[in-house]
Amino acid sequence: MARYRHYNYNQLMLVPVSLEEQLMPGTLEYAINHVVEERLDLSIFDERYRNDETGRKAIAPGILIKIVLFGYSRGMLSSRSLERACNENIIFMALACGQKPDHSTIAAFVSSIDNEIDLLVTKALLICEEEGLLGGTHFSLDGLKLSSNAAKEWSGTFSDLKKKQEALNRKVKEAIQEHREADKRERGKSDMQRFEKRINKLKQKADRIEKFLSENKPKTGSGGKEIQSNVTDNESAKMATSHGVLQGYNANAVVDEKHQIIVHAETFGKGDDGSNMEPMLEGAKGKLEAIGWEEPLKSRQISADTGYYSVKNLEACKEVEVDAYVPDPQFRKRDIRFAEAGRHRRSVDKRKERYKSKKRWFSVEDFKLDDHTGKLICPAGHSLYVKNRNFTTVDGHKAVAYQAPKTACRDCRLRLQCLRNPNTVSRQVHVFYGKRPGSITDEMKQKIDTVEGRRTYSKRLGIVEPVFGNIRTCKKMDRFTLRGKIKVNVQWMLYCLVHNIEKIINYGKSYVTAPEY
Repeated sequence: MARYRHYNYNQLMLVPVSLEEQLMPGTLEYAINHVVEERLDLSIFDERYRNDETGRKAIAPGILIKIVLFGYSRGMLSSRSLERACNENIIFMALACGQKPDHSTIAAFVSSIDNEIDLLVTKALLICEEEGLLGGTHFSLDGLKLSSNAAKEWSGTFSDLKKKQEALNRKVKEAIQEHREADKRERGKSDMQRFEKRINKLKQKADRIEKFLSENKPKTGSGGKEIQSNVTDNESAKMATSHGVLQGYNANAVVDEKHQIIVHAETFGKGDDGSNMEPMLEGAKGKLEAIGWEEPLKSRQISADTGYYSVKNLEACKEVEVDAYVPDPQFRKRDIRFAEAGRHRRSVDKRKERYKSKKRWFSVEDFKLDDHTGKLICPAGHSLYVKNRNFTTVDGHKAVAYQAPKTACRDCRLRLQCLRNPNTVSRQVHVFYGKRPGSITDEMKQKIDTVEGRRTYSKRLGIVEPVFGNIRTCKKMDRFTLRGKIKVNVQWMLYCLVHNIEKIINYGKSYVTAPEY
């Protein structure tokens, strides 16, 4: 008969543990500990505390930062799970150096570091720069829609919320009536308590909506119409995703091509990316300048998906002088065989501009399109209106026919340069689709439709998508546990800080080394 050693789990063991040896070089926990302890300037937190002479000693901010960052890397987003880990997990014990912060301390710390988080992220970005992890040639911008700590069932326009409040009040009256009838039938004490609990719960919901409606105003969308508000977190929004509609935030990130370092991160309480380019570019520019770059975005390539294709975003790119690649939603439907049509036209100079010939009359190139009004502006500054959007030339090409008002051409100072026939009443201009002169959107279409444009834009998929895959799937940081744009933005920047520190340990080999004893 086989014999086995006896074992019994109902016993205690005294095991000597070296906290420093638990943080082994080459691991993420070692990198987090090393970056926070050696490189981050934690003196920025000193002003938060007023316990120099009296009061209880506070837990060091570095301890809390290390616990939060490592917990997030393990998908532990709630403060209670982090508190439990500090009591049970040996790596968390090592990072906390044996201290055991409770969940309220952790939650309060994360929710209140909105003034310091930007400096921490910038300092980590400086480490990436010193380790040679930033390329600076191509950046990619994209957004990730994540659920927030709010229920979409509490969303609606003010009229919808008012109807919901009235329905809850009706249910309260019905519940009170049922309670009275049950009281007459002398139901048991447990049944009566259940009725009272239900009535109180319905009253709380109705009062919550009433308070929200009295303290807030309707939200207005970009089109000027009212959009849905949310009673729980009014700064969040309903967003359509491939997994359905969620109530949350649109987390944006600018990512560098070389090692997928996140340069700037910010959240927005709207699903539309049509106006996000300007704040994201300004944020990335500010952080790169803070680490010593001069004119960090000028002439640099930046790519973004079709959600960022808008006049406002393209104008923002032009303002900071970046080489943007933002395709329109229909760019894949256009036949790429037309990309070689340029070889049949006249040659171009080194700046890819057509040679200008001396001409007597104004041509279509002298008219500029106003993207905001949709009108064509003549050299004299007058607006031409759209006469026919489906005009077809004798060659079968489709174009838009613009017509100048008679009053504009009657006494125009440039009439002799514009109208070949003196008897013509007003000028007409035919503009082929996709070639409106001066149009920033058509210019982008032409740029994307080139072989070089498509090749450059294709880099986006391999730059920014793996970053979101690492954050959401590998690290399980797939939702926000806080409410309000400021707090959610802090949490998103912490997510991105975890990602960047992991890049430091994977590619900054000269930085993450074993400590000297």
